[in-house]
Amino acid sequence: MTGWNLGILLVLIAGHAELWVALVNRFHALPVAPSKLQRIRHLHDLMIPSFGVVALWCLGLSGPRLLLGGSWSQVSIGWYPVLMASAMGVVGGLNGVLRFHWTRSCPLLVREQREVHPIRSFDGSLPLASGQFEKLARLPFNEQFQVELSHKTFAHPGLPPSFSGLKILHLSDWHFEGTITREYFEQVSAIAAREAVDLVTFTGDLLDNDACLEWLPSTLGQLTASLGCWFILGNHDWYLDSASARRQLTALGWKDATAGARSIAWRDGQIVIAGDETPWMGTAPEWPDRNGAHAAGTPELRILLSHTPDNLPRARQQGVDVMLSGHNHGGQVQLPLIGPVFSPSRYGCRYAGGSFWESPTLLHVSRGLAGRHPLRWHCRPEITVIELVAE
Repeated sequence: MTGWNLGILLVLIAGHAELWVALVNRFHALPVAPSKLQRIRHLHDLMIPSFGVVALWCLGLSGPRLLLGGSWSQVSIGWYPVLMASAMGVVGGLNGVLRFHWTRSCPLLVREQREVHPIRSFDGSLPLASGQFEKLARLPFNEQFQVELSHKTFAHPGLPPSFSGLKILHLSDWHFEGTITREYFEQVSAIAAREAVDLVTFTGDLLDNDACLEWLPSTLGQLTASLGCWFILGNHDWYLDSASARRQLTALGWKDATAGARSIAWRDGQIVIAGDETPWMGTAPEWPDRNGAHAAGTPELRILLSHTPDNLPRARQQGVDVMLSGHNHGGQVQLPLIGPVFSPSRYGCRYAGGSFWESPTLLHVSRGLAGRHPLRWHCRPEITVIELVAE
């Protein structure tokens, strides 16, 4: 029985840890100041190991002495709510893992090709500067400098037949900070610029350091597309001087998608594009009446740039056809069998990264290119070319 008791205790300790992870994930989905988020993370870092030590000592080696031949019937009533909550954490964690694996395959995805591009400085070294996260970036097996270029083709049931073949470059979460040098982003921008696409999109979190705004001309400034380059900003931009980032991007010819839903004439119809930076900045976009386009027989495709995928329910209500998001970075670290653990979303890891079909909306969540913490395991940074074809 001692072995069984140890196993049960370890499972309950894991469930307690899952509760703290879920709390941190949900708080990072809210417009909370970084200083408060940091205090919550510190509490998370303290409580997870502390609970394990306390539970093993108070339940396993003293009290009911579960690891020394004791019985669960001897556990004091004061532990009951704690153990019940931990058991709920176990159930929630298992549900999250199963849901992550269940939703990994998007039914609209008909073709996918991946190319991995190792990024190095001209002398062969990692494109790193000294900084507080330099040692983190140099950890073994870190995939931060293995950039994946993905080509994904989706057969969208709402796509007007005349729009078949529309190609969108989706970029997100570049997090200019300084530890990863400008050279890294310039090389990735050059790779992206070689792709023949109709539309370029950037879905937020450009900066972690205002001084890196001078990197824009040689990075995102390289990109062009016939239907324009469109951007929104994210929560990390909200922490900084978002107005300056907005001005400099527009000065480079990029279009601010939060300036209201705008129509672009294309082929025999129109593409309507809008941006959503809530809950950190601005308000949700207002879309034009779709009945007018239908009455006129004009094909229409609605594209929403939303930094967080948490805005999906509203996008579905508004009849958005394609929603492009980032923010969650694919979890950055994905554990074998379990998948991602940390994802700053009120849905946990459900939309950590990848493609999802929730009619009438196709959601694509980019894993992003970088992050404040340059660590990636089983979760390469990505840039993505999305092609839409008629069903």
